[in-house]
Amino acid sequence: MSILGVESVLFGVDDLAQNAKFWTDFGLPVESITENEAVFRLASGSRVILLPHGDARLPSPDPYPGNGVKETVWGVDTAENLEKIAASLASEVAITRDDDGTVHCVCPDGQPIAIRVWAKRTFKSEASPVNTPTSHPRFNQHRIWRHKAIPKTINHVVFFSPDYVGSFEFYERHLGFRYIDHSRGVGIFSRAGGTFEHHSIFWVNCDLPFAPDNFKFMHIAFGMDDIDEVMLGANLMAEKGWKNESMNSSGGISRHRISSAIYYYCDIPGKGGEAEYHADTDYLDDNWVPRAWDFRFGSLLWANNAPPIFRGPDIPWDMQFDADRRSFAPYRKAVPGKQAVEGALAEITEDDEHAI
Repeated sequence: MSILGVESVLFGVDDLAQNAKFWTDFGLPVESITENEAVFRLASGSRVILLPHGDARLPSPDPYPGNGVKETVWGVDTAENLEKIAASLASEVAITRDDDGTVHCVCPDGQPIAIRVWAKRTFKSEASPVNTPTSHPRFNQHRIWRHKAIPKTINHVVFFSPDYVGSFEFYERHLGFRYIDHSRGVGIFSRAGGTFEHHSIFWVNCDLPFAPDNFKFMHIAFGMDDIDEVMLGANLMAEKGWKNESMNSSGGISRHRISSAIYYYCDIPGKGGEAEYHADTDYLDDNWVPRAWDFRFGSLLWANNAPPIFRGPDIPWDMQFDADRRSFAPYRKAVPGKQAVEGALAEITEDDEHAI
C-alpha cells in the first residue's frame, strides 16, 4: 500500500476572509473563495481547504480549541490499497466512509485523519544550477529571477502528540509510513511510502514545556523550488504586513540540520499555527538508515540569533544510526499523558519552539 502524501488539509478558522487573504498572499494558487469556504490547489494537486468553525465537513467533536488543521487527508495510489488500509484501521479504531469512498477515523492520539484515492499530479519544478568558486555550472547564464513565491507541494505536516512514539507506530502499522529520524525526546520524523521528501509528518512531544497537553496542530510546510523562492516569499509576506513573531527564535531564514531543509515560518492568523516555506530538503527512499539525534545538534545548521540552547561550543555532536529503534525505549508510554522531562529538554521554552 502506498500513501502518496497529503491530498488535502482542512483548516477550521474563525475569520475566513482574513485567512483566505493570508494564504493568497503566501502564494497558494486559488481554486475558489466564497463566503463559506476557501480552496487552494497546488501544482501537485494537494489542497488547502479553509472552513469556518462548526462547518459540517469538519470533524466533530473538534479535536482541539482554536484555529488550525482539523483533519489531514492522505492520498493513496489505488482503490485496492485504500481497502487494505481501511481494513487495517478498522481492526484498531472506528472508521466511517463517505459516498465517494473516503475513509475517516480518529487516531489514538486524537488526530482526525482521512484516506482517499488520489491522482497526484506531475509538474515541472525548476532551480538554477549553483556556482561555487571552483565549479561554474551556471556559466554565461543568469540565475532564474522570480517575481513571486508559488508553493508547489505540501511537504509535511506537524502535530503535537501525547505519545509521539505511539503516534508514529500507529501510522506505520496501518498506513505504511517509514521511520526516518528521531530527535530524542522531541519527536519522530516519518515518510509516506509513496513520496521521497525527508518526512511527510513530524510528531512533537507534548511533554515539552512549551507544548499543549493534548493533540494539536503545529505547522504545515510547503515545497519551494530553491532558496531564492523562500527568500522572496519571506520578503513579500513581510511587505504585506504578515508578522513572523518567531523570527528571533527561529533565526528567520535558516536550515535544519536533521533534514537539510531551508525554512522560513510565517504565523497563520488567529494563532492558527505556522506556515513554512521549505526548500532543498533531503530526498530519500527505503535504503535510508534511520538516525537518532540530540535535539540541539539536529535542529539548526546556522542561525546566529537562535536561542543559546541551540548554538554554541557546548552543543554535543550527537547522531547515531538507529535501525534497531533503541532510542524509542525511554519515550514509550503505557498511558499517554503529560509527563515531566529531564535535563536539556526541560530548558526548552516557547521561544525555542521554532528551532525544533
